[in-house]
Amino acid sequence: MSQRLHLVFGGELVDPGKTVFKDVSEIDIVGIFPDYASAYDAWKSAAQRTVDDAHTRYFIAHLHRLRDEETPASPTEELET
Repeated sequence: MSQRLHLVFGGELVDPGKTVFKDVSEIDIVGIFPDYASAYDAWKSAAQRTVDDAHTRYFIAHLHRLRDEETPASPTEELET
């Protein structure tokens, strides 16, 4: 059985209408969670702490969608560096 990991992160954006961080070194990594429900709870808590700052946003990334061991490697993973 595969795990469905979720990453919750956020920070200050350059423009509230876009998803470009002002300073990537200042991104707040809330954590990695084993299911969407717990990730959502963490996201909601972080988002509510910063509700008065229109430039700060939090996101949930579905890490389990990024890497599927059953799927062949993408061409970029095959490149030698």
